[in-house]
Amino acid sequence: MTTIKDSVHDHIAVEGVAAALLDTPPVQRLRRIKQLGTVTFVYPSANHTRFEHSLGVYHLANEALAHLGIEGRQAERVRAAAMLHDVGHAPYSHNIEDIIHRRTGKYHDDVHDLIADGPVARVLSDHDLDPTAVADLVAGDGELGQIVSGELDVDRMDYLVRDAHHTGVSYGTIDAERLVRALRFVDGDLVLDEGNVQAAESLLLSRALMNPTVYSHHVSRIAKAMLRRGTQRLLAHTEIDAAELRRMDDCGLRVALRECEATAALAHRLDRRDLYKRGVWAEMAAVPEDLLDADHEAIRDHERAVADEANVDPDAVILDVPGRPSMKESSSRVLVNGEVRRLSEQSTLVNALRAAQRDQWRLGVYAPAETAERVGNAAVRTLGLDLDDTRVRDVRPGVHATLDDFN
Repeated sequence: MTTIKDSVHDHIAVEGVAAALLDTPPVQRLRRIKQLGTVTFVYPSANHTRFEHSLGVYHLANEALAHLGIEGRQAERVRAAAMLHDVGHAPYSHNIEDIIHRRTGKYHDDVHDLIADGPVARVLSDHDLDPTAVADLVAGDGELGQIVSGELDVDRMDYLVRDAHHTGVSYGTIDAERLVRALRFVDGDLVLDEGNVQAAESLLLSRALMNPTVYSHHVSRIAKAMLRRGTQRLLAHTEIDAAELRRMDDCGLRVALRECEATAALAHRLDRRDLYKRGVWAEMAAVPEDLLDADHEAIRDHERAVADEANVDPDAVILDVPGRPSMKESSSRVLVNGEVRRLSEQSTLVNALRAAQRDQWRLGVYAPAETAERVGNAAVRTLGLDLDDTRVRDVRPGVHATLDDFN
């Protein structure tokens, strides 16, 4: 058994298949993948990695298994999945995941090809575990897959607390231990036991508060957009393919960006934190419906049109259109008077937070500081944005919703 000191969960005891997986190259690579990607441009202390997060997920999964009375090979399979659940992450975590998916068809939780052979497969085989069954759990398949990847998964419980701890904000603070102890299976669904509606709401509230202040902070989004633009150019101008990119670490990607002539200027900006500025920061209500659902190629077409209108280099205009707001946690199931209900059916808070999500949503248009205003004006005309007095608005005036408004 190995005992590891953790900044969030104190001492974590690692044994069995999880201990054997620790020193495999795919797990050790996670030491070189930042958990929050470009958020470190906003919060300098947010340098924690996918490796320590994986340890935290393993710890909470172990606690959940003990509480649920799951033992033997089934439990070891879940422990392995918890330790391996992030080995599919590319450099900078979610920041370039869409690029990888467009070229490989794989998201980070599709790890079947990554653990089917090599050192991880050998460790799993030594512990009489099937790599395919473990990969299925990472993807959230089956009853026990819900522990690792589901509406009430231990992944979410760890990253909210860990991200709050390392950024220094208090919004992500949840009682993960209570949530784990409240878990139970009812007819194959992982639910929270009686009396835990408020505990489930804490997940929703934490995620909703962390989103605008941490995960979707405008500086982080600009840096992420620049990193994506550089990565797309890297794939277009070098022999690096998406499969190779997927196995790089953060440092490897940054070095590759510096060494490629087509991406060196962007890499230099990221190195110096000389980021693009917002030309537009628009609310959802100001954005045409077709633009909200535009795919990658349509967005590139819009960027070129804005650049033509502003008379600037097309590569110096970035259009950032987030997906429509969603709240996966609202489908969490809770027991209320012996009946399994979705949290969205039981909690008034869900509707309030959905409204807040929509209010917080922003479309961004970014460009170098010297052209940001000109690009912003061109974007308003070209994209058909319905803006009134300002192209950049951080706070939506007149929105003072209370829970009473949703009764």
